[in-house]
Amino acid sequence: MTIRDFGKLCKLPISAMSTLSAATGFLAAQAFNWRLLPTALAVLLLACAACALNEAQEHKQDALMPRTRQRPIPTGKISAKASALLALALGAVALTLLTALGGRDALGLGALAVLWYNGVYTYAKRVTTLAPVIGSLIGAIPPALGWVCAGGTLDGPILSLCFFLLMWQIPHFWLLALLMKGEYEHAGFPTFVGLLGAASVTRVTFTWTTATAASALLLPLFGLARSPLLGLALAGLGAWLVLVAWRALRKPSPLGIGRAFRAINYYALLVMGAVMLDAVLGH
Repeated sequence: MTIRDFGKLCKLPISAMSTLSAATGFLAAQAFNWRLLPTALAVLLLACAACALNEAQEHKQDALMPRTRQRPIPTGKISAKASALLALALGAVALTLLTALGGRDALGLGALAVLWYNGVYTYAKRVTTLAPVIGSLIGAIPPALGWVCAGGTLDGPILSLCFFLLMWQIPHFWLLALLMKGEYEHAGFPTFVGLLGAASVTRVTFTWTTATAASALLLPLFGLARSPLLGLALAGLGAWLVLVAWRALRKPSPLGIGRAFRAINYYALLVMGAVMLDAVLGH
């Protein structure tokens, strides 16, 4: 198995996003120091472990979808059992690091993330169209991990960031479902699109996208911001996202849905970047 295959097995873009959100939580709690690096490493390893275990759990479904059939397990480059053992090893190292850095709170949050992703969300995807809502909790945990490992307590400022990322995950999932409806259904995953139709889901997704932009404005209200400029930046980014989503989704097409999907992903990155910049300059 090559490094590229390892990246696919661990869903590196998703794992990197979790690591970035953990770094955002860490920097929001305090200025940069050496503890950020092992914290980021621990979260990256934990995310890689959860993703590798997820691929072992879903390799039969992955083999049915063009988007995922070239992953390492369906192509025979690694077995499902070996992937699960690798996930166990990565997870053990990650949880040990998190415990050393953030104590029992970090251990509990890390264990909850894996339990929710692999023990709840992975199976919910097979039985309910509400799985994206159920799974959204997973995106709220990494920033809390970063915050706790930096010495913070789980209070208003970090919970506002967790809530924002929870909200963001839902339209992110639904836009992906709009793009991949046929593949998901062929693999046996029920979707809101199949239940309600693309037009209804598109309207709901736009509404939730607008709510996500509004939820970002809670960050300065709950004390996460140190500069009034962050509030202005968040308002501007939210207005941009809503405008792009409106133009892309009012007459939905695969091209427009793809544009909205990219926009909401860039939006999350820009919000986290703004929070990190505000935190570093404020400290």
